[in-house]
Amino acid sequence: MSEGPIHVVAGILRDAQARILLAQRPAGKHLAGLWEFPGGKCEPGEPPEHALRRELHEEIGVEIGAVERLISVPWQYPEKSIVLDVYNVPTHVGSVHGREGQELRWAAIDELREITMPPADRPIVAALRLPRHYAISSEPGDDAAEFLRALKRVLGSGEKCLQLRSKQLAPARLRALAQAALELTKPVGADLLINGHADLARDLGIGVHLPAAELMRLRERPLDTQSWVAASCHDERELAHAAMIGVDFTVLGPVRCTASHPNVEPLAWTRFADLCAKAPFPVYALGGLSKGDVATARAAGGQGVAGISGFWPRSG
Repeated sequence: MSEGPIHVVAGILRDAQARILLAQRPAGKHLAGLWEFPGGKCEPGEPPEHALRRELHEEIGVEIGAVERLISVPWQYPEKSIVLDVYNVPTHVGSVHGREGQELRWAAIDELREITMPPADRPIVAALRLPRHYAISSEPGDDAAEFLRALKRVLGSGEKCLQLRSKQLAPARLRALAQAALELTKPVGADLLINGHADLARDLGIGVHLPAAELMRLRERPLDTQSWVAASCHDERELAHAAMIGVDFTVLGPVRCTASHPNVEPLAWTRFADLCAKAPFPVYALGGLSKGDVATARAAGGQGVAGISGFWPRSG
């Protein structure tokens, strides 16, 4: 084992059809034959963005412009640990080709889940598929029609990842509401997760969002990899457990004071950033935030922001 993690960088390059470039790891290397996002190791003391420019020129013969951070993935393999910094590369100059004899391919985002990749690359696929917002519903209440009208407004505003959260509905009513919500989200390509109730999520073919208490009781992922598994986390212990069972993403908070939890000490952005750096999956900031906080969350290492009041319309 090395004394510290190996620092690695990777770039997300797209073609005119928005397909993403992959490179096959050559024979004789760790995880040979698997497909990965192109990049390579940072030299000692080398800034990550400088390393990315150098590696993409050496590996695939392109010069790149400005880049945008996508995600940082700490990962422990049996034989080594790495930190993988990944960047969106909006523009590049030059004809992409394997300068080291490696095979290259372009793949649509929806294809990436079916391609055999190194384990550390799977969180990158999640980050590419997830939007900047994660909208959480208010308690549905007794009027299902009103709730579904609110859902339509949320979808109409462009939201693509939504959590149906209810602590009060009876099981039969919750099932009926989730089915009706799915009939609205599926045609517009939005992902629906239900808070708790993994069995119901499995029956409907949707994702599940695990409350922290439920997360900590589990010892394995409750759904297959075709459906999202998310979780609520508040500290390093819960994030580590989420990683152990293999969740796809988490919400982490509260970042700020909230009216719903006035006695809970907020993390603040500094602590949020520290915890994000240890999480091997996308993390949404939660708690007292709005859509206007996305840039701050991204700068702190997050995927974006999640919430109820900033995303879900008020009743009436």
